[in-house]
Amino acid sequence: MPAPVTAVSAPYFRPAARAWRCAPPADVAAFHATLPGYAPTPLVELPRLAAELGVGRLFVKDESARLGLPAFKMLGASWGVERALRDEKRLVAATDGNHGRAVAAVARLRGLAATIFVPADIHPASIAAIRAEGAEVVTVDGIYDLAVERAAKEAAEPGSLLVQDTAWPGYEEIPRWIVEGYATLFTEVDAQLAAAGAAPAGLVGVPVGVGSLAQAAVAHYRGRAAGPDAPSLLSVEPESAACALASLHAGERVTLEPGRTIMHGLNCATLSTLAWPYLRDGLDAAVAIGDADTVRAARDLAALGVPAGPCGAAALAGARAVLGGDGNRVLLSPRHAGTVVLLSTESATANPSLG
Repeated sequence: MPAPVTAVSAPYFRPAARAWRCAPPADVAAFHATLPGYAPTPLVELPRLAAELGVGRLFVKDESARLGLPAFKMLGASWGVERALRDEKRLVAATDGNHGRAVAAVARLRGLAATIFVPADIHPASIAAIRAEGAEVVTVDGIYDLAVERAAKEAAEPGSLLVQDTAWPGYEEIPRWIVEGYATLFTEVDAQLAAAGAAPAGLVGVPVGVGSLAQAAVAHYRGRAAGPDAPSLLSVEPESAACALASLHAGERVTLEPGRTIMHGLNCATLSTLAWPYLRDGLDAAVAIGDADTVRAARDLAALGVPAGPCGAAALAGARAVLGGDGNRVLLSPRHAGTVVLLSTESATANPSLG
């Protein structure tokens, strides 16, 4: 693991990322369509925010109710388990909330046991939600990264399968499948924009923890289109846990000193090894935000009918930081102001930190 470094706060821009290409992601939407209760989540247009940010049309992808859970994570967990499960009788994962609940829900649906490791600062309501899915919850005296280490050790037991959404050397296959599962979200966005008569996305804002969702965004938008008309991809992280931002500035994957934030699902000190090359080459903007910024964003979204939690509202807070000054706009896609898509990755009930 890289040696810990101090967080950085200066925004990052790399316009050349729009010309980078990668292999297109696997199409897993047909698999998700077979799951009980599947339906595309709403893409909500918010003209008031579009006017505030000086863009033509602004949409929020509302992941507050996805396959029975209050976050997008079931897309990755369900596909990862589908690809990986063989003779195992127990699923094991680490989480700071939504991923662990998704793994527990998949285990329940398949009649399997589940053991979920959580960091010490996780909210009691998040633990209760995981237990409600029938999983055993083990609290680790430390941060998320230590919970991941404990889960990996536990999964070495016979009959256990580690289902983790972050990768490290020697553990990359299942995280790759989990990222593939997230592709359905972006396939839905494309179809929903077209149905709304909107231009393709010119700017996409993605909250970042270990980077797996952002990796899926890069794979989607850099796998099918590249060049000056490709969208700008913006990563948004907490100021105290901006490991992607620090890595982009350093030019290498770095680990941060542990921090604290109400954005529990984004409180990650190290990027996934799988995600890092995609973020390094395919992100053209990155920003860190404070807790007060995401609280304001969550309240504004709630007033407009989108029940976003702190992590889900981060994309709006990040877009405000980047679009608030004209100086940054020249570094974005020439059509960034046409259609903006912000990913609201969790509901307010998924993370009760807003109080």
